Order: sequence, then C-alpha cells, then structure tokens
Amino acid sequence: MTIGFRIERAPSRPSSDLIAAFKTVPTAIVSDNMNRMFAGGAGLRPIHRTGVLCGSALTVRTRPGDNLMVHKALDLARPGDVIVVDAGGDTTNAIIGEIMWSYARTRGVAGFVIDGAVRDTAVLAAGDLPVYARGATHRGPYKDGPGEINVTVSVGGMVVAPGDILLGDEDGLLAVPQADAPAILELARAQQDREGGILRSIADGTVDRSWVDRLLAERGLRS
Repeated sequence: MTIGFRIERAPSRPSSDLIAAFKTVPTAIVSDNMNRMFAGGAGLRPIHRTGVLCGSALTVRTRPGDNLMVHKALDLARPGDVIVVDAGGDTTNAIIGEIMWSYARTRGVAGFVIDGAVRDTAVLAAGDLPVYARGATHRGPYKDGPGEINVTVSVGGMVVAPGDILLGDEDGLLAVPQADAPAILELARAQQDREGGILRSIADGTVDRSWVDRLLAERGLRS
C-alpha cells in the first residue's frame, strides 16, 4: 500500500425520493431542525448564479493544489452525487475548471463543494451545475496525488461523511447525516408549513405578535 492513496468502499446512498424532497426545503429551515449544529462551509461561496445544490456526498481528501483523486472520483460518480473536496482550503491552484465541470455534467453529478480554488469561473457561473468553492485562480492543478475517496472530510469547518445529503442555496451549505435525514425532513416540513401560515397571516393582517411581550415578560422585562 502507498500511504495517502486510498479508496474506501462506497456507502449506501440516500434514495432519490429523499434527496428530491430535501431539494424543496430551504437550508435555513433544515438547519433550524438540526439545532444549527451541522451548518458550515465557512468561506465557501457559490460560483454559480442559479440552482439549488442537493445530492449524496462523494467525498475526496486531496493534497492542496492536486486533483488526481478528484478525477478518479468523477469516474466513480453516480447520477445525483455531489463531489465534496477537502483540499485544505488552499487557493494557490485550481482543483477543477471547465473541462472537469463539463465531464461532471455528463456523469449526472449534482454539483461540487470544494474547500480550495476553481478556475474558468465565467463558464461555471453561466451554467446550471452548482459549484461552491473558497476562491478562484488561473493557476492549474497538479496531478500527482496523494488523495483519498469515500472518507470523512472537513470543508470550511463542516464535517461531511460519504453518503450525507449535501444542501446548498443562497444562504450557504449544510450536510445532513444520512441516518437522521428522514426524521430531519419530517421536522423541516412541519416548520415550513408553520412558516407558510405565518406569512399568510402577515399578508392578510391577522398576524399575532403577542408572543413578543409574553417572551420578554418571561425574561424579566417589566414595562
């Protein structure tokens, strides 16, 4: 065995129905129902302009500035996978660009989350395949390795295990542990329904704001 080169067995993936259901719920609401413990991706920004990221995490840990194992991950990817790359946060060299992004589309990849840099950002921004990254640079990658696939990684402080559901929208990124996903989805949908009711009451002028004074009184405020 060569130290640093490793491909673990792929875990079971969440069902396509479960992933599709999460795609309809904003990350903010999902985060609320995970007690705001699993949000992260600090410093990672959307390169794309439109589209929601939602899919099963195919994880890669690579040496900063090297994309050899990211290429291998693309060959292993199944439709609906999100390629999640822990590149150490380094932005000296781009991990992906237009060519890998284009190949990913033919593989049915749902998007990229890269704790590192990308290039060809004009093309990536104009397309419909979501990409989150720490930055951009014209400088290309190395292809020497080492790297690991299907291991637990950290991107922007967010821990992602292979098979987790990755969500991303304008508010940021979120990793939903696969084992907890059905229960989290049920809670998130209930909150989405409650918030829909509040918005309707605001629109028709029947909103009840008495909870503000009640909560302040419970906290000790005396008017």
